[in-house]
Amino acid sequence: MNKIYRKLHLWLAVPTGILISVICLSGAALVFEQDITQALNPHLYRSEPQTKFLQPSEIAARIREQMPDSLSLSSLQMPGEADGVCMASFKNAGRRTLSVNPYTGNVNGWTKSYPFFQTMRKLHRWLMNPPAQKGEKSVGKVVVGITTLVMVFILVSGLIVWIPRNRKALKNRLKVSYSKGWRRFWYDSHVSLGFYATIFLLIMALTGLTWSFGWYRTAAYSLFGGGQQQTSAPGKANGKQTGKKQAFDYNVWDNVFHELQNRYPAYQNITLAIGNAQVSPYPHSSMRKTDRVTFNQQTGEIKKITRYKELPPSQTLKGWFYAVHTGSWGGMITKILYFIAALIGGVLPLSGYYLWMKRKHYI
Repeated sequence: MNKIYRKLHLWLAVPTGILISVICLSGAALVFEQDITQALNPHLYRSEPQTKFLQPSEIAARIREQMPDSLSLSSLQMPGEADGVCMASFKNAGRRTLSVNPYTGNVNGWTKSYPFFQTMRKLHRWLMNPPAQKGEKSVGKVVVGITTLVMVFILVSGLIVWIPRNRKALKNRLKVSYSKGWRRFWYDSHVSLGFYATIFLLIMALTGLTWSFGWYRTAAYSLFGGGQQQTSAPGKANGKQTGKKQAFDYNVWDNVFHELQNRYPAYQNITLAIGNAQVSPYPHSSMRKTDRVTFNQQTGEIKKITRYKELPPSQTLKGWFYAVHTGSWGGMITKILYFIAALIGGVLPLSGYYLWMKRKHYI
């Protein structure tokens, strides 16, 4: 039986090993994207604490003074920390956000996305062949999905092959020898490091597949009680809207912001939009846990607050899967562990190729 798993492990890895290395190494490069970007641009993410934040309506007015009329403010994220900044989003600016000083209303600049990380993301998700539109398929997306699925079988078969027969063998398979030649070093690295990284690589692979295949996503969400329930995004009504929209009075945000501050003495941030808001109630949390708020667009009166814990799984599982896939769920410690595991995952196929070619006397 062990021979069967060895052959399965080998002949699945030979054709997909290079792709697995590319996916793992590009994933490792993305682990600290946010941390590196913020460290290189501190002025976009930190402000000098002063006495008191401006009112949201005052910040909106200052933004209008400094930005083109073609940009229409759609949401404003107010920070929960004294040294934080506001993040403004616009209806016709895509995913770009504008950093604004909450004390002066001065625009700090657009948040950045470096070309290196953009390239790594395209490699990691689509092998440089992104879909024409979000949600559609592409050859690169399908290849990444199939490779990740194969990777799961490689990891499981490798773990079965790794199981030692006795205590002495166990001791040897948990350490790397540096004094018995290069072949032994790479063999020990493949066996030992592979074992230590397997659980993390399996978690990354099994969660990552939810972005590759709809059938897998449905099955995974159903397993955790998510089902196929579809809900409209906050602030968007179902069906077509008729009639002319009235201009939104940003002064309403002041009432909403003050009321939410009273209800949440501590929070990570409060995002104000047209008719709805979101509160991240846990300061310094690495999870995307937000309470959803609806309010009267004319008066700012709070209509309803839906706590994160009250949301159905169908509306929270995507955030959980993302956090578990990227390692952000446990903060810096899990990020470091995921980074090391992804690096090992990128090296394992290369050491495997080396050992295979040595055995076949190709090198």
